[in-house]
Amino acid sequence: MLHAVPRHLSSFLGALLRGLFRAWVLALPLVVALSLIRWGQLAYFWPAGYQAASGDVAAALVQGVRFDLKVSAIAGFLLLLVLPWVSGRVHTRIAQVLAFAFVMASLVNLHYFGFYKTPIDSLVFGIVEDDTAAVLQTIWHDFPVLWTLLLAVGLSVGTVALHRWLLARIQPDVLLQSRHWAIRLVALVLVFFALIFAGKGTIREMALQRQHLTVTASQFLNDMVPNGIIALKYAWDSRGQSQNFTDPLAGLKAMGFDSPQAAAQVLGWPHGSEAEVLAALRTPAPLPASSQNKNLLFFLMESWSAEPLLYQSPKFDVLGRLAPTMDKACHFRNFDSAQPGTHPSLEAILFSSPITPLTLGDIGRKPIPWSIAKIARDAGYHTLFVTSARSGWRDLNRVLAVQGFDEVIDANNLKVDYPEAFLGIWGVWDSYVFKYLSKRMAAQKPDSKPLFVFVLTSTNHPPYDLPADYQRVPRDMALWKGETSSETLLPNLDTFHYASDLLGGFVQEVQKGPLHASTLIAASGDHNVRSFGVYATPERRYLSRQVPFVVWGEGLHCSNQLDQPASHRDMFPTLFPLAGITGPYIQSGRNLMLPLPEKPDALNAPRAVFFTGEARNAKGMWQLGKPQSFSCTSAHLGEQTKGPCEFNAQDDQQERARFGLLDWQVRVSLKK
Repeated sequence: MLHAVPRHLSSFLGALLRGLFRAWVLALPLVVALSLIRWGQLAYFWPAGYQAASGDVAAALVQGVRFDLKVSAIAGFLLLLVLPWVSGRVHTRIAQVLAFAFVMASLVNLHYFGFYKTPIDSLVFGIVEDDTAAVLQTIWHDFPVLWTLLLAVGLSVGTVALHRWLLARIQPDVLLQSRHWAIRLVALVLVFFALIFAGKGTIREMALQRQHLTVTASQFLNDMVPNGIIALKYAWDSRGQSQNFTDPLAGLKAMGFDSPQAAAQVLGWPHGSEAEVLAALRTPAPLPASSQNKNLLFFLMESWSAEPLLYQSPKFDVLGRLAPTMDKACHFRNFDSAQPGTHPSLEAILFSSPITPLTLGDIGRKPIPWSIAKIARDAGYHTLFVTSARSGWRDLNRVLAVQGFDEVIDANNLKVDYPEAFLGIWGVWDSYVFKYLSKRMAAQKPDSKPLFVFVLTSTNHPPYDLPADYQRVPRDMALWKGETSSETLLPNLDTFHYASDLLGGFVQEVQKGPLHASTLIAASGDHNVRSFGVYATPERRYLSRQVPFVVWGEGLHCSNQLDQPASHRDMFPTLFPLAGITGPYIQSGRNLMLPLPEKPDALNAPRAVFFTGEARNAKGMWQLGKPQSFSCTSAHLGEQTKGPCEFNAQDDQQERARFGLLDWQVRVSLKK
């Protein structure tokens, strides 16, 4: 009986040891495959003229291998419930499934980076939240789907081949089989902890986490670090955090503050209680005594990037009829979007929210008190949302009706009004939006309620189709000073011109019409577009988030902020006072029409914030709370000569405070 215990123990230890060795034989080929994809991604997207120190490139690649080992070891560890007991054939099948899943995820990450200029993030879930059929159709049209699948199969076959080769050499099923049970026990402990530390990603330090994706000052190199699996995992985490309102302090804590009062103190706001902080957030600046309510039409232009405007000329026309209106407008030329996608930017603008998706669930069915549309309606405006897309997208038809819009006009409504309209992948052509607005403005009477119109266009979107009667404009592409690697650059410039020209025609029509003195028009882009590059070089990095912000109106006096860093959060704190609208809207940013003082305070400092946690000042850009991520980049290179170009801790602290408070006020106000 005494001899049976060691024999059974030895057999059990042998099975566990077999499973551990099998886990390692699974993990190592996966690491090789993921590393090969990373090297290919780095080479494929390496911009012309971009230079990086070899040490930085090596640091990104080595950190990438560590993350590859982490996810592969975790997969092996989770399979320990299975691997010790299954047959060799089942073990091989598991390797095949894992290889394809890991490889495919990283190839998706590669294409995702090409589109959004970032590894997979929470926007990826739009494939089920958007019009899934339209998304899949766009993917099929715009990406090399078949070649990607073939590459995935090839890499998976190679990974499995390496797996089999390792099996033949290591022979995990018989390794140490003849050894004493005590030796097996020691080997078991060593191999087990080796797998644990591999999954942890380090031996002495804390486990590899999201913050360890930043290893250089180059965001381009940092974006090469995560593989598809780890990027998808962090995207899922971010989505979960955005939907979890049980802890109102979650965003503040992430920004380094333990209370809203602590963050408010940094900004110089009243901070005696949470109620005082909320009041400070929702108290708009007083209106001028002479202000009168004006019609306010705001256009959120699909993929309306800032870079094409830099090269606008008669020989490189991207604006059409919009070009002659620009000298009569306030054009904020150093301006960033809030998010990298349409719906996240829409929520950021309408609700001053860094949390997204915000309105897809129950929250979207209840009025949000500080909604931009609700503020305008409460101020006596008739509110419209007009889009050339289908409003069923992301449930907008239901959400917007609750959030303060009296009417929601979409592609289906426009199809009824204009039966000749072609209903395509995303909706109707943008021209029908402008036809509708022209008719609507012509019907506006002097004694009518003023109009607040929020317009979302859609034609300047992959697959960059245009109406059959559109006359494409020839351009001297030698005047394009940006990147030229994208196959969709030329069709994208055409759709950009199409949308801009329509906007210009409408602006000219209003300026020549009877409502010119009582109407403000403003426009911005929802996000940058992928066709214009990855912006890896320092001199181009500031362009990565840039969109125009333009305001037209009679008697405008543009301030000295036209070239100062600003972003979407500043738009309605600028537009509402111009239109004469007051109310408890969120002080998300600064009024760009007010002169910038020589020594701005914390709330009026010229900075831009991207709501994924990135900020930019006149010197450079950085990820909030990460000094090592600071990169010198400026729209005006002369700015970098005015003092040192380096991370500014005060700028970072103030922007973390403001970002955290915007997050907090959403969570505390909408907490279930």
